[in-house]
Amino acid sequence: MALPSMRKARGCWRFIRALHAGPKATTAPQRDGVQRVFSGIQPTGVPHLGNYLGAIESWVRLQSEHGSVLYSIVDLHSITVPQDPAGLRQSIWDMTAALLACGINPEKSVLFQQSQVSEHTQLSWILTCMVRLPRLQHLHQWKAKTAKQKHDGTMGLLTYPVLQAADVLLYKSTHVPVGEDQIQHMELIQDLARGFNKNYGEFFPVPKSILTSMKKVKSLRDPSAKMSKSDPDKLATVRITDSPEEIVQKFRKAVTDFTSEVTYDPASRGGVSNLVAIHSAVTGLPVEEVVRQSAGIDTARYKLVVADAVIEKFAPIRSEMAKLKMDKGHLQKVLQAGSAKAKELAYPVCQEVKELVGFR
Repeated sequence: MALPSMRKARGCWRFIRALHAGPKATTAPQRDGVQRVFSGIQPTGVPHLGNYLGAIESWVRLQSEHGSVLYSIVDLHSITVPQDPAGLRQSIWDMTAALLACGINPEKSVLFQQSQVSEHTQLSWILTCMVRLPRLQHLHQWKAKTAKQKHDGTMGLLTYPVLQAADVLLYKSTHVPVGEDQIQHMELIQDLARGFNKNYGEFFPVPKSILTSMKKVKSLRDPSAKMSKSDPDKLATVRITDSPEEIVQKFRKAVTDFTSEVTYDPASRGGVSNLVAIHSAVTGLPVEEVVRQSAGIDTARYKLVVADAVIEKFAPIRSEMAKLKMDKGHLQKVLQAGSAKAKELAYPVCQEVKELVGFR
């Protein structure tokens, strides 16, 4: 009677040992000449118009233009500020649903949850030991965020650009889509790749930036600031799940100026120019054509024109996201499958790094 139990116990221990050991180590998986794209997004609330136009829309395009593409929901980055555990868990599901609804296709790209691939933090520690403290303290985003937090920033906030570098280099990524506010962080990633190669031999490709064509989408209530999920003014940010009524209300309250003509002049007419840029981006029309078509329309009426264009753009996304959020099992399977694929790529690279550094 005890024999089947013993066999079962041995089988369980074999499974646990295999899980602990990780995937079988092979050579770093990138072949010469393979272009690999990596990017990540934090699961901090529903994506807004700026996230969509500045990142997600280009992600959808890139997954058809490159042979190897990875997109990560970077939950480790999100805890640089306090998070409610239940809220964070829900935000991860919501972000997964949003990305799928926007057109991210798990058959064309690897969509995964960062924290489920432990090699990210292992490589991050190795890279952290290579970077000097003043380099991190001089990064613009550290200065800006600590100013907001009254100089009470955490070590996580200080070192998250190094984790960002590990995210990219772990997969030997060759290209990274970035916005204009991430240029400094991209330079750090490139310098860390060069520094590692100098110390241990040529190993990491030095990744190149793919600059998004869309400049930062500005707040509807303050054209001098970028659109943000954390903006306390609820009318400042348009989310992809907003109802048509909410979108109309937000654009109707958008800050412009006292000139009724629709023109594009970001330096002197920030509010109206932001509306023109949004209109151009969601319709695919050049800015000049948008301005030409808007001749004779005052800014009050033009706000409603832009609102209608955004509603039309987001209608199918909003509908698809609502369906996906009803099927949590499907979202879970997508993330589990993506994380397993990411692990297959990350594990051998991390093993080679450990060997080069002297851990193995």
